[in-house]
Amino acid sequence: MTKKTPLVGELSAECIGTMILILFGCGVVAQVVCGGFPKTLGAGDHNSIAFAWGFGVALAVYVAGRLSGAHLNPAVTIALAAFKGFDRRKVAPFIAAQMVGAFIGALIVRYTYADQIRAIDPDHTKATQGIFSTSPGSGVSLTTAFIDQIVGTAILVAVIFALTCVVNNPPLGNMAPLIIGILVVAIGMAWGTNAGYAINPARDFGPRLASLITGYGDAMYSANGPELYFWIPIVAPIIGGLLGGAIFVFGIERFLPTEGDDSQEIGVSEPTEPEHISARH
Repeated sequence: MTKKTPLVGELSAECIGTMILILFGCGVVAQVVCGGFPKTLGAGDHNSIAFAWGFGVALAVYVAGRLSGAHLNPAVTIALAAFKGFDRRKVAPFIAAQMVGAFIGALIVRYTYADQIRAIDPDHTKATQGIFSTSPGSGVSLTTAFIDQIVGTAILVAVIFALTCVVNNPPLGNMAPLIIGILVVAIGMAWGTNAGYAINPARDFGPRLASLITGYGDAMYSANGPELYFWIPIVAPIIGGLLGGAIFVFGIERFLPTEGDDSQEIGVSEPTEPEHISARH
């Protein structure tokens, strides 16, 4: 009989895993922005950002997955509670741990890159705010950004459910975290320009709050306009996660064979706990 992980262990894993995600994600954006992009490609570009976020997700899932399932994303936690039997009493503590981890990770990036940020943006303006949090692209309305975040997170959660479903030919062995990281890379490359593909309330709000208390007075606003923006990467991903979960559960999962049905090839033979489904960016 497997010993159950205490809640404190699960929360520690969610906090540390989300922190690692942010260290790679916000870290690569800091490197690209401070290195002079788009005037020079010496420090990276959009592709390096997409790949580092994806690799960061994969590595964070490997770190936290055994203890907590590595949700790392409130939208995923809520979708798991709605559709996969995750204990609803744990939803608020998991989200709090994810927010704390994202906040700590962003503070580490903020202070490690402080000299370079100060050199290019001494007043800590919207010019470098994008290191920490997302904004709509130039000319993109709040409505479009809201829809974009719903679509991106729906894709994320639907595919995560598919990749971790025991009877849906999931990745073999311990490959699921790497494939989920590739999923985040793909979302970044296909859905990155409208609103920065936050697709994760903790990923956006934790670093946004960290930047606000360290000199970015406009952190809660769009970097491309006067609109109050912080709420969109919180509300829209939650809606998108529920939509994506529903699409998979009602559009795919209910038609799959049962676990004991050998009439179709099944990728794994060992069931996983319902809440042990990793998540992301």
